Amino acid sequence: MDNNEIALRKEIARQLLANNITEIDGMLEVDAELLEQEASLMALADSLEFPAGLGPKPKAISPQPGINAPLPKADVLVVTWTVAEQNALCDVMTPGVSRNKWYRYRRNWDEHFNALIRQGDSTKKPPSRVNNRLGSWYPVTVGNKKVICFKSELHLNQDGINLNADGTPADTVTGYATLPVKDLFIQLIEEAQPSLVITVGTAGAVFKEHGLGDVVVTRGAKFRLQDEFAKEPYNGIDIEGAQYKCEWEVPTQYFEKAEEMMGGFKQNLKEPAFTTPTVRYDDVPAPLNSWPNEAKIRMDGTGELPEFHPIVSTDFFEFGTSSNEMEKVAAAMEMGDAVLGLVCEEMDNPPKWLVIRNLSDPQINADLPVKPSILNMQTHWAVWYYEKYGYWTSVNSALTTWAVIAGLE
Repeated sequence: MDNNEIALRKEIARQLLANNITEIDGMLEVDAELLEQEASLMALADSLEFPAGLGPKPKAISPQPGINAPLPKADVLVVTWTVAEQNALCDVMTPGVSRNKWYRYRRNWDEHFNALIRQGDSTKKPPSRVNNRLGSWYPVTVGNKKVICFKSELHLNQDGINLNADGTPADTVTGYATLPVKDLFIQLIEEAQPSLVITVGTAGAVFKEHGLGDVVVTRGAKFRLQDEFAKEPYNGIDIEGAQYKCEWEVPTQYFEKAEEMMGGFKQNLKEPAFTTPTVRYDDVPAPLNSWPNEAKIRMDGTGELPEFHPIVSTDFFEFGTSSNEMEKVAAAMEMGDAVLGLVCEEMDNPPKWLVIRNLSDPQINADLPVKPSILNMQTHWAVWYYEKYGYWTSVNSALTTWAVIAGLE
């Protein structure tokens, strides 16, 4: 892929990660009346029926922790990335507590993170600079498990400052860059001391048979980096198999219940009946579409996916097509989870970790035209699917996250 196409895909990634950020999101302190209005818009309300005693219960802290407060101790740390993903996690895991009621988190911004995050110009600032913080969080219980839900404002492919091989700042892309989201993971784990860390959010499908809204669950991760991190030693683009693995037995006893709840809103994942692009051919019948099917949770090592088949993290917006054979090396494609694998690999006593990703766009047809870049129809459809289905597919990964936590002993 040429540099112009990579630059375009990076800009698309920035736009998707910044999608739906509002003026309220940028406030470090939010007016109570605005919060009340926002909470009334939460989509799922009371429509989810969890097993008795296992429904997520938000736990407000009084007095409210400040922006520089450390995370409290928790059994499970759940990290998500975008507004659509956070909204879905709110509706499932913090019902009645909308995203702007989550506690803002800016710990060690001035002392450490500010120097690692690029400035960006007025129109292309990374999300962390737009919102002036590292993230936001809220405590929850599921059964007897204490959970911290965290929305990161840092991202693998948005924050890095270009570096020379010796670590000094560089004016152009060199293949080396700062990775502040790695430092964020370390800080969150040191504070919360969880026994399990879960990353959750959207991803692009790589298997033809994986449907919109399906959820991939995997204990493997690897990098596929072709831009500012291309020369970093952790880049796994040419390494066979999963670069990082977490060998533990994931509880699956509540997956069936999660899939049952997913079925309650499958009508929101109905794809359109596609037809020809002009009315000159309106006598051609639109193809019938069998969707919506029941969403499926596809756990690695259970027959749905090979054991430890990794999530693949890229440094620009990349997706699976019917010809690029990404299914041979990836469970799905996204932009950040392998950082968690890297962090845990370097720890002396790491927590267990797991990746849960919903498929917000299916495998893309490789016969669609790709040139010139501005009319790349493969990219167009991958973006369209995410923008239309990002929230509702994310509800499925949030429900799967609940199912894993509910099954922990």
